[in-house]
Amino acid sequence: MNCVAVLPYYKVQREVTGLTQEIEMNARSMILYSDKIVTKYREFNITEVFDMSFRRMGDTGGFFYLHTSTGVYPYMVEIDPRPFIQTFHQMAIARLK
Repeated sequence: MNCVAVLPYYKVQREVTGLTQEIEMNARSMILYSDKIVTKYREFNITEVFDMSFRRMGDTGGFFYLHTSTGVYPYMVEIDPRPFIQTFHQMAIARLK
C-alpha cells in the first residue's frame, strides 16, 4: 500500500505541576493511502471519510477538520492543508467514475 499524501500536524500537551505549566508540542503525521487515512492513534477507512476542511487561525496554521461517519476530528496544522484536501477530493472523484 503506497502513501498518497502526508499532512504534518501537531498535538499540544500541557502539564501543570505546582506553580509551573509546561507546554509540549508533539509533531505527528496524517497519512493518506488509497483505502484509509492514518494518524498516530486513529485509522479511518476511506469510505468513512466524508470531507475535509480547514479554518485558518492567526497568520500561520489553523485547524484541519476530518469529517467522518463517527464525528469530526480536529487537528492543529502549521502548513496549508489544501494540497492534501485536493488529493483526497481527486481520489473521491476517481472512485465515483
